[in-house]
Amino acid sequence: MAFPFELISDPDETLCNLFGVMKEKKLYGKVSIGIERSTFVIDGKGRLIQAWRGLKVPGHVEEVLKYVQSL
Repeated sequence: MAFPFELISDPDETLCNLFGVMKEKKLYGKVSIGIERSTFVIDGKGRLIQAWRGLKVPGHVEEVLKYVQSL
């Protein structure tokens, strides 16, 4: 299966910081920095046109698909 776009890696967190997804997280009383689950839709001109932040998984895929299909 091939995607019609390139996948990227962000080992130094440059893009994560630009999108503001690095957040303080707490798990079992321990505090750490991690990525906040987020989805972004970027148009063909490279513009951010929709963002979902701090989302929950159930129903999210359907919501994003509905949005993208409405474009």
